[in-house]
Formats: sequence, structure tokens, C-alpha cells
Amino acid sequence: MSDTNVERPQQTGFFGNLIFNIAVPVLVMSYLSSDEYLGPMWSIAVALSFPIAFGLYDLRKTKKVNIFSVLGIVSVILTGGISLLKLPAEYIAIKEAAIPLAIGLAVIITQFSKKPLVKALILNEQLVNWPKLNSTLEEKNLTETFNGKVAISSYIVASSFFLSSVLNYLLAKWILVSEPGTTAYTEELGRMTALSYPVIVIPSMILLICALIYLFKQIANVTGEPVESFLHQ
Repeated sequence: MSDTNVERPQQTGFFGNLIFNIAVPVLVMSYLSSDEYLGPMWSIAVALSFPIAFGLYDLRKTKKVNIFSVLGIVSVILTGGISLLKLPAEYIAIKEAAIPLAIGLAVIITQFSKKPLVKALILNEQLVNWPKLNSTLEEKNLTETFNGKVAISSYIVASSFFLSSVLNYLLAKWILVSEPGTTAYTEELGRMTALSYPVIVIPSMILLICALIYLFKQIANVTGEPVESFLHQ
């Protein structure tokens, strides 16, 4: 059966993620948190319901449990719980740092297993024709050589999550300065969500793209064939 006949899980769009995970929550917490509208607590609840609903929709649409989608939903629920319970902002900062830190550690730890997490992150089955690549590597007795290249990429990917962890913590500590449960605190939470994209996501994405480019080059160098021959069309 050719690659074009293989049914792959549908992927949600970039703009859908941007709108429901960032834009709508930011607008709700920034402009509807005063007492004359939703108030600080209800605005947080309403704002965070959008990324939760979108995450559940994404899980249903892709028909596949994605650990990162699950972590995203858990992260939003924790943010809502911490905020609604009016716990100190330090808890938000710790939570923001803990999740990418855990993912980074998982990338390094799984590198020593048969299924490195880095393959799911940047060389997943929707992108790479793994049966063909593995077959070529085995025929040329280059599997171990390529695995060494994957290990290097794992450290690059892990560093992106470690960077995200540090930036998440610093951003939360810098912005969340008001008393939890107040309109000012809710607006700060919205501001933190808005800034998380340019301050955290973009630097992390640059490192992920570097890891992807590195692996693409290594696929070509190790196999001696164009990388396009191992990618799904």
C-alpha cells in the first residue's frame, strides 16, 4: 500500500491553537475581569474553559491520546485551580516551570529506551516514513550510527524545554505581583498568557527547528540519500 493511501490522524491548525489557547483567554481575562462584567474569578473560569474545550476537541479529532495535549489540559486545570483557590502566585510560577522541565527530563531519559521521545516530537510518523528509513539503515548497517545522531538531537530538544522552564518561571514571577482573587491579578494572568508566546514559545521553537534541521541533515549524511525520499508526501 502506498503512503498516499495511509490514513493519518488529522492535525489541528496553528490558528485554532493560537485563538483558543491564547487570544480568547487573554481577551477575557484582560477586559472582562472587572466587577461590572464577569469579575476576577468568573473571568478566569471562562477564559480557561476555552483551552480545555479545545484540547478535548483536539483529542477527539485526532482520535489519538497525545501526552502533550493531555499535559496542556492538566496545566490549564492547575492554573484555574490555583487561581480560584487564591493560592500565592508562587504556585503558578512553580507549575509553569515544572511541566516543561518534566518534558525535558523525559526527552533525556527516554533517549536510553527503545522509543526516544524526540522521535515523537520532531520526527513523528506523520512526517517521516519510518519503515523505509529503518529498512535503509539496517541494510547499510548504520542503525547505531543514526541513533547516535538522534541522541544529540535529544539534548538539543531537551534544552529547549529547559529554556522554556526557566523563562516560564521568570515571566510568572515578573508579572504576577497582585493579590490573588483581584481584578489586577486576573489581568496580570492574561498578560502573562499573552507574553508567553513571544517570550517563551518562539525561542523554544527556534531550538526545536534547529534539532529538526540537524536530524534532516544527518538522515541524508548517514544514508547517503536525499532526506525527501524518507518523508511522507
